[in-house]
Amino acid sequence: MFKNLNAQAANIGENCDLYKTASLARASNFQGIDIDIGEISAFAKNGLLETMKAIIHSFDLQLGGWDLPTSWKGEDDNIYQTDLKHLQSLAALSQELNCTRAYTWVLPYSDTRSFKENYAWHVQRLQPIARILETYNCQLALEFVGTKTFRADHRYDFIHTLQGMLELCDALGAKNVGLLLDSWHWYTSEGTVDDLKQLSVKEVIYVHVNDAPINTPLDRQIDTVRCLPGETGIIDLVSFLTTLKELGYKGPVTPEPFSKKLENKTAPEATRILEKALDKVWKLAELG
Repeated sequence: MFKNLNAQAANIGENCDLYKTASLARASNFQGIDIDIGEISAFAKNGLLETMKAIIHSFDLQLGGWDLPTSWKGEDDNIYQTDLKHLQSLAALSQELNCTRAYTWVLPYSDTRSFKENYAWHVQRLQPIARILETYNCQLALEFVGTKTFRADHRYDFIHTLQGMLELCDALGAKNVGLLLDSWHWYTSEGTVDDLKQLSVKEVIYVHVNDAPINTPLDRQIDTVRCLPGETGIIDLVSFLTTLKELGYKGPVTPEPFSKKLENKTAPEATRILEKALDKVWKLAELG
């Protein structure tokens, strides 16, 4: 496993391009970064891909993954089909950079489709994406959203647990599909360490970590109100990370705290605070 920085997920508060993100990561002892595949594509179109590669190489950082830009959640099929065609070039770029983890999240509700209808719709939308990524040796990580309040006011519930997401992964019939496992959603979906121990390492592609506020019942937690890794201990990150280590997971571990403690901080200050919090949990889990 390696400590990975995604400036947007970290809520650093500044627009960070590749160079800025890499600089922040290196200065704060992160071992890897996510990339903006759109930024990489723009560089490639301008004949500057080798420059981009040189920047990455100069910082000696691992590459974690990239946010799937395909508008697969939307209802407009024409936009979806156009994005599918574009995805081929993006996946080819990610393969060339050896940044082969693409990730996206799945809405845990629908206001228009029953569970059964929504399940079939998700399979129909995600299968082509998985197949395109597989052609370029890329993986697709799917994140379930466990926060009860996030889906409370919607008509139909949809997948919001680890097991439910694993079943959807299987339904896609592709070997390159697995979990984006977020400690917050594991906790809010009432997941257990035993649930994690049942996983195989092939089922975990990407990992988010964070903590939860104290004095808030589990079923009243708000998705956007989180804490720095290890800040409160409400989420058992030590067991979470230790279990992943025992499984043999070697991929990125990316903080996604949505923490007010990072507000009004400069990007370097916020990144150092974030890494210090993660490092404390890292050492408790004996990850080095």
